Amino acid sequence: MKIGFFGVGNMGGPMAANLAAAGHKVTAFDLVPALRVAAEESGVHTTDTPADALAGAEVVISMLPSAAAVIGLYLGDDGILPGIEPNALIIDCSTIDAATSRRVAEAAAETGLAMIDAPVSGGVGGARAGTLTFICGGSEEAVERARPILDVMGKNVLRAGPPGAGQVAKICNNMLLAVHMIGTAEALQMGADHGLDPKVLSEIMRVSSGGNWSLEVYNPWPGVMPNVPASNNYDGGFGVNLMNKDLGLALEAALATRSATPMGALARSLYASHANQGYGNKDFSSILAQFKRKDGA
Repeated sequence: MKIGFFGVGNMGGPMAANLAAAGHKVTAFDLVPALRVAAEESGVHTTDTPADALAGAEVVISMLPSAAAVIGLYLGDDGILPGIEPNALIIDCSTIDAATSRRVAEAAAETGLAMIDAPVSGGVGGARAGTLTFICGGSEEAVERARPILDVMGKNVLRAGPPGAGQVAKICNNMLLAVHMIGTAEALQMGADHGLDPKVLSEIMRVSSGGNWSLEVYNPWPGVMPNVPASNNYDGGFGVNLMNKDLGLALEAALATRSATPMGALARSLYASHANQGYGNKDFSSILAQFKRKDGA
């Protein structure tokens, strides 16, 4: 298929490359020239004008950092919505608030275009490996139309409900992710403070009732697990600043429905403090540093 791809950063770049490697004709646009160069090097054709990316595209995919960027891309003064081919499918993989997703989807529907929100779980590693989970909001028909494309970039395509539902499900997931990463980090540090080997403790908790994704797949203790950010000076992966953005979205969603999310609020506070101490660009598993003993004992 011919695909117009908007946003080829840390996540979008590998996603577009996987589509190109699978034989799709991908034309990508990004405001940052260096990202366009990197995409070209990975086998993706790029352009310096959005119109060229839209020409003949059967599918339009966006992976952008904020709701403002999504609004600007589709509905801004130079928004692309009027230039999208009739009957094309729009897939927005950005993680933003549900209200914005619904607003853009409604605008697309008014022009006769189907759109789904499909935020992802799996991080940069999942984007590179093509093992992302897509959490979709939109009509059943639109999600099924998107499935063959999403299957190239991920291993799970899940429909949460109507437009905007994918965003709600994603922020619920990431709020829980933050909570269990914090709990895992503080448990490992307490064990280490008592002289336990973090690797041994990790295995004990992994097969016990404390088992969770952070222990099994993304251990925060350096050296316990290879090929995770904790064993690479917390570089790569899912940044603290991005986690703070998602936790902010979760708190906004909770306020809108008066939902009680005390653990989510605490997680947001801890990650905000962590970012203010200089960890904003480090992986979110670096929260372990908040529990390290400072007295040298």
